[in-house]
This record gives sequence, structure tokens and C-alpha cells, in this order.
Amino acid sequence: MSTKHIKRVGLIGLGAIGKRVLGALQREHLPQAAYAAIDPSAASTGFASEHGIALFSDVQGLLDWKPDLVIECAGHGAVVQVVPPLLQAGVDVVIASIGALADKALAKDLETAAEAGGARLILVSGAIGGLDAMRSARAAGLDEVLYTGRKPPQAWAGTPAETEFDLAGITVPTTIFRGTAAEASLKFPKNANVTAAVALSGVGFEATRVELVADPTVAKNIHEVKVKGAFGELGIWLANNPLPDNVKTSWLAALSIEEAVSKQVLTTVF
Repeated sequence: MSTKHIKRVGLIGLGAIGKRVLGALQREHLPQAAYAAIDPSAASTGFASEHGIALFSDVQGLLDWKPDLVIECAGHGAVVQVVPPLLQAGVDVVIASIGALADKALAKDLETAAEAGGARLILVSGAIGGLDAMRSARAAGLDEVLYTGRKPPQAWAGTPAETEFDLAGITVPTTIFRGTAAEASLKFPKNANVTAAVALSGVGFEATRVELVADPTVAKNIHEVKVKGAFGELGIWLANNPLPDNVKTSWLAALSIEEAVSKQVLTTVF
């Protein structure tokens, strides 16, 4: 029996989630590791210098740095452009933007890249929990999966809802989207990654029904899943505090990345 130690960690994106995950890893999970990041924003230069991390503008720079593990926190575009070459090079990648997998062609490309490089693509549950029960129930057959997401109106700013609704004028709970998980994941990439986690654990992107609500009566991000199948019925309900630096994202989403990485810190190999 031996253990694999992670000594070099790369991050894709130094936004609100990336910074919070980095801080937690440096303080708690991997305090002795070296860190690097890909982030083209000028604001990241000072942050990287202050926190002692190497900063690169492209994936080749990060590959040359030879990371043991890379964490994606930058959105769907990063999954498309940066993750495949990392996997092909044999680097394990944790991805937070799992809504990108609603694109079937991309999902296949990632699978092919991981197989070619002998690497692992590690998906996080994000802002939702209890999905292990749905995965177990799936073996007997699921008839219906409905996800409902409720967030304060301002949390939908910067999404298609901003052009379709007067978010500032919403005074009662208002449905801003109704459709499939595939449609929600691609239309609301920064808000609805949780729908992808639900879809991947249940009946898939096309069969999972989604309703997104701008709700002025709530201060938290509310996630509700209702499942029916041969096993019976299942309900999951969470009320998550948003990240202080990004109201679009639940704090639990960042914590789920930390948990996924902590599992990789000492991987037992038999």
C-alpha cells in the first residue's frame, strides 16, 4: 500500500470561488503545497503575488509548471478550452462548472481526453446534497425529477433574466425559467450548475425538469429536488447562504470543491 501526495495544485480562475478555495487549501488541507493559477485579469496579478502563487496566462504555462491536481473555478469556457489538454497530459482535474457537461459533444471530448491521458475528471456536487440517495433509487427506475431553484432577484443579474424581467421591480416570487436541465445549464451557466449535478445523478439533462424563480421573499439560495420512481418519493431541500463576494453562488458550492480536493490529498493506492 502506498500514498500519492499532492504537492502542486493549479487553479483555473481566481474569482470569488477560486480565491475562497485557495485560501481554504492553503490554511487547512494542503498548507505545504505550491500553488499556481490561470487567470488573465489584471486584478489577479497583485493577488497572486500577495498569496505566493505562480500566475500563468495559458494552459501550456500551467502544464510546464507540472501540477499534480488542477481545480476549475472559471466557468464553462474554461471547461471547453483548458480542461481537455490538462486531462490529455495526465493531470487530474476537479471541475466546478459541471453544467458544461450538458453539451454532449464536450462531455464526450472530456471523456476521450481523460482516457487518453489516464487522468480523472472529478465532478463536484456543488450547492446541492443528498444526491447519493437519488443515485441509489435510479437503479430501480426514476419516473420524474423536478429541480426548483429560488434566489433573490438581484442574484439573477447578469443573466438572460435581466433582459427578460425587471429584476428590481419584482415584488412577488416570479418564475424566470421553466424547461430542461440541459437548457438551464447552458442558459444560466453561472447560476444553475446545480441542475447539472441533479441531472447527472438522476434521469439525465433532457429528462430533468427545472424551474428557476426570482424570489424577493428569500435571502438565501433555495434548492429543492422532488423525485418519484419505483422506490417511492424523495425530497431534498437546502437553504444556502450565498458567497459574500458573489450572490449568484451558494457558499456550499465552494465548500463542495474543498471537500472534493480533501479526498484527493492522500489517495490510497493498493
